[in-house]
Amino acid sequence: MSNLADAVFQHAADDPTRVAVRAGETTVTYGVLRDLVASYAARVTAAGIRPGDRVLLVAPTGVEFVAAYYGLHAAGAVLITMNVMATAPEIGYVLDDAEASLVVAWHGSAASATTAAEERGIPVWTAGPLEQWPAGDGVAAPVERADHDTAIIIYTSGTTGRPKGAELSVGGVFALVDAARQRLAFDPATDRAGTALPLFHVYGQLIVLHISISLGAPVSLLHPFDADRMLAMIRDHRLTIVSGVPAMWIAMLHAAGDARAEDFAHLRLASSGGASLAAEVIRAFQERLGIRIREGYGLSETSGWATSTPHDQEPKVGSVGRAVPGMQLEVRDPEGRAVPVGEVGEVWVKGPIVMKGYWNRPEATAETIRDGWLRTGDLGTLDEDGDLRIVDRLKELIIRGGYNVYPREVEEVLYQHPDIVEAAVVGVADPTYGEEVAAAVVLREGADLDAAALRAWAKERLSAYKVPHLVQVLPALPKGPSGKILKRSIDRDRFRATDTA
Repeated sequence: MSNLADAVFQHAADDPTRVAVRAGETTVTYGVLRDLVASYAARVTAAGIRPGDRVLLVAPTGVEFVAAYYGLHAAGAVLITMNVMATAPEIGYVLDDAEASLVVAWHGSAASATTAAEERGIPVWTAGPLEQWPAGDGVAAPVERADHDTAIIIYTSGTTGRPKGAELSVGGVFALVDAARQRLAFDPATDRAGTALPLFHVYGQLIVLHISISLGAPVSLLHPFDADRMLAMIRDHRLTIVSGVPAMWIAMLHAAGDARAEDFAHLRLASSGGASLAAEVIRAFQERLGIRIREGYGLSETSGWATSTPHDQEPKVGSVGRAVPGMQLEVRDPEGRAVPVGEVGEVWVKGPIVMKGYWNRPEATAETIRDGWLRTGDLGTLDEDGDLRIVDRLKELIIRGGYNVYPREVEEVLYQHPDIVEAAVVGVADPTYGEEVAAAVVLREGADLDAAALRAWAKERLSAYKVPHLVQVLPALPKGPSGKILKRSIDRDRFRATDTA
């Protein structure tokens, strides 16, 4: 029997003066965090919320999110988190689907959540700055939960159909922390974690915040993301573990200016996830700042983590590492049979951190989880060491005239162009080839690169069928709240026939 908030109480008992969270000018110790969590849990329980009830938390990254998050867990609630920019219909869908009992919303962005909740007769609590929180007696300890109980429901992005809620169990999240302790050699006495990832997303919420809090290390939070401020936070807080998505690392690389490698000598683990990071960006960070970025891999359905490179091993460029402790990994063909080393297939994973299933979606669960193995929908290859290389999303594979084109491979080449800051490759319907290779790119400031010149450059580095024959230059690529490029939001209709080679 356990609770995700147990660690807050334990660390506060061990050393209440130890720093738990830094956000902006605010620093909260474990002792203060424990008191906030305990009083919030008492308030939640007094309001009639019982263990297993679903509660929606809509708040930005900050100490208030952390306090409310663990307060709700301590009361035994099942946590659902959403972006503060979510609309009333989006929130309403989740409230209906999850059958939520309570909404907690940040005071500065509570309008949509309030509208959706009031339409359904669901109570809404408005959360403000910590100094406005009501004082009161707190619970002595978190409510005990069973390992198989659902702790969190993470709603997937819904690239196809409506979003589905991935149920993460209490035991699964504890297994995630154990895996991190082993894989990262996490030392709470010396490690200091930090991120600008949104905490409503599984990556920031579990892989950064919860692992840090569970293991007793301080965690620095930045909101909203700003490349200059992020670099300063890494330097000034002497962070040892930093996580971000590719767009963040790319922005920091271009903002680094005259930054010195010595400023980041304390950073022992820099991780990137959520999407592939171009090898050119990894090399540039290594050469300019001495920062070796490691790529990892995970899904909402795997509690945000499935593979990474062990802390004491040199990561391979282009690899996302091997299965984390407790997990199994296979690459399979369409019939579900394991393929030979080096051959492309769908990535399947199995282990305690895999979700229980999709909330109230037995058919979708049965389609995704088979004999305990989760079908990820990603294409990849395994090498002789068991290290995984993600080739692409199964659904993003482009078939041009019968030839398979993996967008990631083309993007890797485009990132080598000195004028390209960001790139996304997608398939566009074509009457001749079935699909045509199309690239949307963002250029560095002051650059002037036309489609013909880019195609000519790419032809020297790619087979003819892989060259983007449709090109559009954009001021920015569409991104989700976590900073991940949203290929589904790229307007395919904007690629004009006149852009073809």
